[in-house]
Amino acid sequence: MQSKEDIRLGKFISLVLRHNPQTIGISLDEQGWADVGQLIEAMQRAGKNIDQTILERIVAENEKQRYAFNENHTKIRANQGHSIAVDLHLEPKQPPKLLYHGTATRFLKSIQKQGLKKMTRQYVHLSDEKQTALSVGQRHGSPVVLKVYAHKMYQKGYRFYLSQNHVWLCEEVPWAYLEII
Repeated sequence: MQSKEDIRLGKFISLVLRHNPQTIGISLDEQGWADVGQLIEAMQRAGKNIDQTILERIVAENEKQRYAFNENHTKIRANQGHSIAVDLHLEPKQPPKLLYHGTATRFLKSIQKQGLKKMTRQYVHLSDEKQTALSVGQRHGSPVVLKVYAHKMYQKGYRFYLSQNHVWLCEEVPWAYLEII
């Protein structure tokens, strides 16, 4: 189980690699990779207690497997969830028959009108497990889980992608393909 400090550092790394690398004065390449040495140095300058060993532990122990190293561990990136434009080189994949999305009940009226939108992120995030979707929904308030008829969408030409940490991604999910569980 991750320590509280590792969780705090992991959230900061997520901010940097998914949303705002400029927070600590680094940049990502077009595939979202950051140089590990530059990341560690910049985080240390920002007052974060981190080194290669701590970073390796955070990546290995993150229960959501949010980050990935390249083969020689000189670069790191977030697996998904970016609000900045990066090309993760994801290939379209056929999804399972059903996927799930967790949200808060306060968002239901908007979802019923517009469907699921990616909002500030590159993709809508979906899970193949109801429990995971419920956990996501709980982070946003009173949770609700939506069943996504992914295979029907796929048959109609919608594209799905599977991130390295097994989160299903798509551009949008119209309300016609959703059901409240």
